[in-house]
Amino acid sequence: MSTADEMNAKEMAKACAEIMWRDDNASQQLGMELTHVAPGQAVIEMSIDSRMTNGHKTCHGGYMFVLADSAFAFACNTYDQRTVAQHCSVTFLAPAFEGDRLTATAQEVQRRGRSGIYDVKITNQNGETVAEFRGHSRSVKGTLLGDGASA
Repeated sequence: MSTADEMNAKEMAKACAEIMWRDDNASQQLGMELTHVAPGQAVIEMSIDSRMTNGHKTCHGGYMFVLADSAFAFACNTYDQRTVAQHCSVTFLAPAFEGDRLTATAQEVQRRGRSGIYDVKITNQNGETVAEFRGHSRSVKGTLLGDGASA
């Protein structure tokens, strides 16, 4: 791939992320920040507050799942093809706590035809891995830029 093609792919990934972020109320309402996007990649950060803790005084796993799922969604939608989750799983490795800053880093593993596989690592502010997520994607009808760029 030439530098010009690579730049175009990066620009497309960013434009797709901007379209998606505009209407992503769930991620925004949880205080997430999209800090990086590139073809097949996304990084999203979120701080854990008291509303996100469970009876063990740790971050509820559902919040870690939604953080990883959001990073997965942005990573698999970087090619201007509407793509949704087909299957996801998460393995919790260590607790996260109120005040922690979590980072979900999504990376494409394989994309072929209408299907893709993406791995997401969630780390805390100390770089410790707290969860691993794997998402299987499926592209559906429609594009992001053609369907929503002028909306």
